[in-house]
Amino acid sequence: TTRFAKRGITTTGIDFSPRSLDYAMRTAAEDGLDIEYIRSDYLEYMPTKKYDLAIMIMCDFCALGPGRRKAMLRKFRSALLPGGAVLLDVYSLNTYHARQETCTCEFNQLSHFWSAEDYYAFQNTFKYDDEKLLLDKYTIIKKSGKRVVYNWLQCFSAGSLKNEFEENGLKAVELFSDVCGSDYSEDSQEIAIIARYEHE
Repeated sequence: TTRFAKRGITTTGIDFSPRSLDYAMRTAAEDGLDIEYIRSDYLEYMPTKKYDLAIMIMCDFCALGPGRRKAMLRKFRSALLPGGAVLLDVYSLNTYHARQETCTCEFNQLSHFWSAEDYYAFQNTFKYDDEKLLLDKYTIIKKSGKRVVYNWLQCFSAGSLKNEFEENGLKAVELFSDVCGSDYSEDSQEIAIIARYEHE
């Protein structure tokens, strides 16, 4: 959001994490930027204004099941001005094929990502070939208890991604290999899409 605001673009950021929003607001204040931040689940957020562009990054779209992806695309349409666009990225089938079903254990995995307290993280990866779906199951064990996190990741071909957007009223305009605009390659681990809402 700060990168857009520094270029004079009116920007709104949405997140359900209070810590993330606190960090974003402090950063904006330090830079003297006027950015609207809203604490909400993006699937539940009801837009009160229309935008030229909606962005979802870090392959977050892949973590949503089919029904929630459809709801998200409807949400984008309701938030966009005529001719407005969506930019988001997803994991490609290359990512799916490169992953293997595994089981690992690591002490304080990802430098205490899961907890400030010491822990062991057991990671199980499962693959679902028919759906091209990955599951990373994390079991976090520490003195104070156990926690299990399921991280589902839908992978897409260029065709399946375009079809999903167009079936939900968003016309695919262009594909890239990442949200920075690198030329699209069939060998890419990710696919970024720009899709436009053409009001009837």
